[in-house]
Amino acid sequence: MTSTGILPLIAPLILAIMLTAFAAVAQAECSGCLCPGNPCKLCPLPPAKNASPVPEEPDTCLKIRQRVPLVSANTDPDEHYASLDKSIMECVRNGGDVVMNSRRNKEFPSKHYCKPYIAPGKAKVEGGSSTGKN
Repeated sequence: MTSTGILPLIAPLILAIMLTAFAAVAQAECSGCLCPGNPCKLCPLPPAKNASPVPEEPDTCLKIRQRVPLVSANTDPDEHYASLDKSIMECVRNGGDVVMNSRRNKEFPSKHYCKPYIAPGKAKVEGGSSTGKN
């Protein structure tokens, strides 16, 4: 066999190895806030009427729910956007950051989330260390 005869046999093998490596990178652990388990304790903006209570909900999220009108699927669009604006202002006023979600899924269905400030002593980061503002 010549070297050109081996190439058609080796090419699929090389392609398979490259695709396997790419799949491994794509399936690497999720990093960031929009990961399963809600590691950053995000709360949806604006707050929803039908949302179930969140265990250990951060103070920022509680304040938003108390001060901003809740919305539902039937809320008038003008009221929805007014509530969204107020909830964004409350999030920032209470030290949080607004996170936009471009890839909605079952766990994170909203387009906007508040990422509350978590004090260094309360932060749960892998390895047991804590950081400042997340």
